[in-house]
Amino acid sequence: MLRIAVALVLIAGVGYGGLIGVRTLFAASAAVIHQTWFAPYVDVTLTPTYQFQNSSADGARQTALGFVVADPSSGCTPSWGAAYTLAQADQSLALASRIAQVRQDGAQPIVSFGGQAHTSLDVACTSVQNLTAAYQSVIDAYQLKTIDLDIESAALDNFQAGQRRVEAVAGLEQAARKAHRQLSVWLTLPVEPSGLQDDAISVIESMLRDHVSITGINITAMDFTQPPTAGTTMLQLVENALNATNTQLASLFPRYGIHLHSQQIWQRLGATVMIGQNDIQAENFTVPDAQGLVSFAAANHLGRISMWSLNRDSQCGSSFPENGMLSNTCSGTAQSSLDFSHIFGQLHGDASIMSSAGDVQPAGANTNPADVPYPQWSASADYPAGSKVVENGEIYQARWYNTGDDPQTQVQYSWQSPWELLGPVLPGDHAPVIVKPQAHT
Repeated sequence: MLRIAVALVLIAGVGYGGLIGVRTLFAASAAVIHQTWFAPYVDVTLTPTYQFQNSSADGARQTALGFVVADPSSGCTPSWGAAYTLAQADQSLALASRIAQVRQDGAQPIVSFGGQAHTSLDVACTSVQNLTAAYQSVIDAYQLKTIDLDIESAALDNFQAGQRRVEAVAGLEQAARKAHRQLSVWLTLPVEPSGLQDDAISVIESMLRDHVSITGINITAMDFTQPPTAGTTMLQLVENALNATNTQLASLFPRYGIHLHSQQIWQRLGATVMIGQNDIQAENFTVPDAQGLVSFAAANHLGRISMWSLNRDSQCGSSFPENGMLSNTCSGTAQSSLDFSHIFGQLHGDASIMSSAGDVQPAGANTNPADVPYPQWSASADYPAGSKVVENGEIYQARWYNTGDDPQTQVQYSWQSPWELLGPVLPGDHAPVIVKPQAHT
């Protein structure tokens, strides 16, 4: 009996230690199988502005908006694409209102920090406290439940930036728990068909080493160093990268007390593909590749699929596709409009894999005339394309020149109206300050 009692104590101790290791690092229940979720990226600052808040232009339940980076003149100030501060994006792009519209429609916006083109906040901002505040200001501004840290270029190999990032994310998670709010953090990292390289693995290890929660690892399965060989498709290279990464994580996690079986690792793994023509000339991710990736995701219970980008989800050339063309606004492969979105949209999962004790309700429209950030609509005014107006607390933008067309007139299809709904006037909005020129004497 004494031997049995000792054995039971030892078994209980080992089980409790393993439970603590998993519980502190991952948020989802191991027993629940979640459907793969689809979140296309949108280049927020690219012209022409992509109207992601319109369900006919973006049918996904969640959308990754990129990219928030450091302001060129102030390293700890978040900006959209180094072009707009948050306030400037609200004024010029009506961004906060458009994001609020997404939430009102029951969908979930995701903000992606970093990316390839500009300096990321963790590199530019050398104060952990200020970096944490910068991230938090974006989370608060858009009431985010999920954020995406796209770590590449200079941020990938910058050890000091990596340490600041770890401490900042730990602070964000602590603040979310204290406020009883949900916060999911995804790491987006470059990959090769052979798997994650050493610098990407080091990013993951830095988080695990300091017991920071990671919701998932999203690999950028694009722009591979070696293009497909004869008889090999981009789909095969993407699948190779996913299989290799799954194997790497299965070896990595136990070193930090995390014991998951293969299916549980798949649930914490995602892939972002560059639809159509990649930056490498011989790499072109086609519509059949997308269909194959949906089947692969369903078979393996993959956590997430993303694509770069909604701005590009149409073929180059109206009558005949211009295959192989590299563009920010078309794919460079044969397709119908939004073909990739519709294919990946078959994946009906939800990014919100954690329950939230303090759910934030979408803001209602602010109908106070004193707060409108744009002129009130007038039936007698002329409105060139791009004009913004407010009616009954909602912001609209003219698609084409019009006069006398009420933005709130009901139409069967949204394209029949000359007005694009951008979203509600938010609490705290106000009329723009107009500086009058001083008279010269």
